[in-house]
Amino acid sequence: MEKYDLEKVLPHNHPIILIDEILDCNLENHTVKTIVRIYEDKMFFDKTINGLPAITGIEFMAQTIGCYSYFQNNKKPPKIGFLLGSRLYETYIDRFENGKEYRVEAKEVFSSEELVSFECLIYNEEEVCAEAVINAYMPSNAINLIGMLNV
Repeated sequence: MEKYDLEKVLPHNHPIILIDEILDCNLENHTVKTIVRIYEDKMFFDKTINGLPAITGIEFMAQTIGCYSYFQNNKKPPKIGFLLGSRLYETYIDRFENGKEYRVEAKEVFSSEELVSFECLIYNEEEVCAEAVINAYMPSNAINLIGMLNV
């Protein structure tokens, strides 16, 4: 897959962009795969654990879903989306370890006009490190919603 400028794909700027690369997006199969590399300059890096806290995996998943949204929107500027929550976030590691690369996979399992749900997995090589069902809200009129939140 070609290299993408993640600041154009996601509604974030560096350093908050935590994923490093889009591996694949298949709209027909409703799947997307990304890569996260852990290094000391990455936001949320904790020197005391030599990595990122395991809870950060939820943000890896959310940003991967954001990449899917970009492709679903015909590679137009990203829409604003809100993480509603996750069900059953389970992690099988105590941290995302410095120097390692993790693959994040998300599959859309439900979609309505403004609500979407994805099953997500994070792998270290072929071993599952974390999994969750992520629910998100993409309002059709996000600009007005953001204006209301800034009141």
